[in-house]
Amino acid sequence: MSPTSYDPTSHLLLTPEDNDAPARVARLRELNLGDAPIPEFDDFARRLAQMTGAPYAMVNFIDEHRQYFAGLYAPGSDQTVELGPAQSSPQVGRVMDRDHGYCPHVIVRRKALVLEDVCDYPRFAGNPVVDEIGIRSYLGAPLIDRTGVTLGTVCVVAQEPRPWGRQGLETIKSMAAEMVDQIHRREQGA
Repeated sequence: MSPTSYDPTSHLLLTPEDNDAPARVARLRELNLGDAPIPEFDDFARRLAQMTGAPYAMVNFIDEHRQYFAGLYAPGSDQTVELGPAQSSPQVGRVMDRDHGYCPHVIVRRKALVLEDVCDYPRFAGNPVVDEIGIRSYLGAPLIDRTGVTLGTVCVVAQEPRPWGRQGLETIKSMAAEMVDQIHRREQGA
């Protein structure tokens, strides 16, 4: 099928096609991001969780195959457990498959995404994070750096529906801008 052909099922893809992944991976390598936890990013995630009232918050960098939470706030966790098969008690870890969650949609859209109840959206309700870790609500914004590359996202999730509203949207967008500034300061200091 040619790239310009219409595919009536394309809107149902659980993970969107990401043509910018090679450029993102190259830029993440330049910045030395996406392979190790960064304590300042964990602090940022903690503050993001506090600001939004969400139990989980992440600074997420995405390559072609996986997502890496270089900043993570997950209460009651040592923050090093990888997401595995369904568990008796849900845990969010540093690494997640690229086809899990909603951040891959944010990086391709290059716009914030507000899902007050993921089950209200057939495209998102079937995502593995719903069944594996009980995610019911998501709020995320892209990290678009000075080169125009979308590096990843900042996001919060909850295990019950949340009315994020306009205030939540404005908060996540301003926090994404703050994280991009922090990334640029790290780059200048390197």
